[in-house]
Formats: sequence, C-alpha cells, structure tokens
Amino acid sequence: MAEQSNKPQETDTSSSLAEQTLGNIEAYLPDFIIPLWEKLQTNPWILSIIVLVLGFFVAKGVQWFIRSLIMKIAEKTPGDFDDKLAPLLSKTAFSFIFFLTLIIAIEALDLSESIDTFLKRFVVSILILSLMSKLLKATKLVLNALANSKNRFKFVEERTIPILDISSKILIVGAALYFLILSWGIDPTAWLASAGIIGIAVGFAAKDTLANLFSGFFIVADSPYKLGDYIILDAAERGRVTHVGIRSTRLLTRDDVEITIPNSVIGNAKIVNESGGPWEKTRIRVDVGVSYDSDLEFVHDVLMELVDDRDDIANNPAPRVRYRAFGASSIDLQLMAWINYPEQKGMITHKLIMDIHKTFREKGIEIPYSKHDLYVKEFPIAKD
Repeated sequence: MAEQSNKPQETDTSSSLAEQTLGNIEAYLPDFIIPLWEKLQTNPWILSIIVLVLGFFVAKGVQWFIRSLIMKIAEKTPGDFDDKLAPLLSKTAFSFIFFLTLIIAIEALDLSESIDTFLKRFVVSILILSLMSKLLKATKLVLNALANSKNRFKFVEERTIPILDISSKILIVGAALYFLILSWGIDPTAWLASAGIIGIAVGFAAKDTLANLFSGFFIVADSPYKLGDYIILDAAERGRVTHVGIRSTRLLTRDDVEITIPNSVIGNAKIVNESGGPWEKTRIRVDVGVSYDSDLEFVHDVLMELVDDRDDIANNPAPRVRYRAFGASSIDLQLMAWINYPEQKGMITHKLIMDIHKTFREKGIEIPYSKHDLYVKEFPIAKD
C-alpha cells in the first residue's frame, strides 16, 4: 500500500485563487469592448500596454475622486482623523484597481499556461500584502482616533490600544497568510489541523500562563482599575497600580514595596477602587465620644472649626459631623471629611485624632471612658 504524505499538496491550476477569480478575461468585459479586445489580441504586447496605461489612469482618477470627497467631508468635521484617512483609502483604491489591471494585462499577453499562472499568482500575492499593510495602518489610525475621542463614553481607552493593536495585527496577518497560501493553489487545511493539535498541546503545558493572559485581556476590557488608581483587594493587598500587563498587575504599597499579582488571581478577587467614582477623593471617618453633659452644638462647632482651612482636608465636599448613637458612657459621633489622595488616609486620621484630643482638652470637652468603682463591704477578720 502506498504511503500517504501529510505534506500539503498543490491543487489543480483550475482551482487556484487566481483562476477561480479571473478565468477567461473576456467573460468580464462589456459586450461593446469584446470586438476591440479580440482585434487587439493579434498583437498581445500592444494590448497589454494599452490595458496598463488605461488601468493606471483609471486608478489615478478613482484615487483623486476618493481623496477629494473625503477631504470635503473632513473640512466640516473637527480633528485630523479624516485628513489622515483620506490618503490611506485613496492609495488602497489605487493599488486594488492597478493590480487588477496588471492581471488583465498578463491575461492579454497570452503566455504559456505555467508562466501565465505564475505571474498572476505573483501579482495577487503582492496585492494581498499591499492590502494587508494598508489595513494595518487603517486599524491603528482608527484605534488612536477612538482613544483620543472627547466623547463622554469612550469605546477604546488609551491604555487598551496596545492590546487591541496586537490582536488586530494577529487577525489581519493571519487572514492575509491564509489567502496568500490559497493564491498559490495550496490547500492550508492540513496546516491548520496541525496548528490546532500543537495549540492544544501548548495550552495544556502552559495553562497557568494562558489563564493569566486571558485574565489580562478581561481586566483591560472590563477596566475595574487603571494606572494610578489606589485599590484594595480582598486578600488585604492595597496600593497604587503602577503597571497593568498581560500577565500580571503591580501595586506599590504604602511601604514603598512593589508587589506583583498574577492576573488570574486579581481577575477573581473583590476589588475596592478608592480612586474610582466621580473623583479620586476618599472619605475618612473618625469616631469620637463626648460626655452626656457636653453641649452638643458647641462640640459640633469645635470640630467643624478644627477641620476648616486644613490643607489635607478637601473643602468640596465639605466636612461634616454626625451624631450616631447614645452609647453606654458617651454620646457617639463621627467626624467625616474628604481627602484628596486615598493613600494619605492613615496619616490624616492620625493627625485628626491628635488634634481632636488636644482641642477637646483646651475647650474642656470631656471624652468619657468606662469607669468601675469597687466597694468593699467588709474586710475579713484575720485569725491568729
């Protein structure tokens, strides 16, 4: 029994991409041009040159029309996105029309089947590579335009551009390679099957790395935090985000120690983003107790005066004092104030407690504490 080879085989010439899309060029010509085409076929080189010249001018005309049309639209829109897009689209149209004209010119030469097929495949390959290059540039241009958009709700953020750029490049280059292989009459099915088997093996061998990779994509897409945010995880890690990568996220703690957390861990964790919301400001609460004999309005005014005009306390929203409960030994209240940076919470709370204690002593406001009096009914009589 003859051995079967796994090497991808070339398909029949008639099934190649060039032949399937072009075939006999006369079938694509208008009826009124066919008599002239047949007459000029007696001299293939002249016919080929005429086709190239006509194709060049047609491509230039379409290029000028598209560029002029887009530039007129660009004059009515803000930004330079249209200005950059116009030359790119016009050049793409020129390349597409000119290369198709070149294929028609090759058909007109009436060369031998092998040379004709080779030249057509070569031209189609150049066309695919040219379209791939321009599509990559257009994708990057669109991503930058979306990231720099001044709309309130952005579809793409600046920090997501690298990941989306890499993903789009992989898709575009992969599709271009697929059609490039087809253009040379090679069946890529066997290669794709082999790549699938290899991909499964690599997936099992590097499942942790892939888990971090996919979690990194989800973190970037979901955007629970961004660079510079101060976050707290359910595992008690807290700090400012200094790096959001594909594999891990890095936090700079209050001890100025950078910790690296795998994205697969942080992707499944509960995240408290203290820099999220309408602003980065964070509210702190200082619990205080005062005696039942205290003048509560006076205590309120003393605390408000204490936090007024402090550099480390935000004026908007304004600080406030709220009485919370009748405690066992005191009337319990909270001093609530907003600070500009979450990482300063501990230091500012420390300063407020010291200032409250000092001010209450100066103002004669008692901070009660639990007291126990011991009464001895009688002393035991000592026995001799």
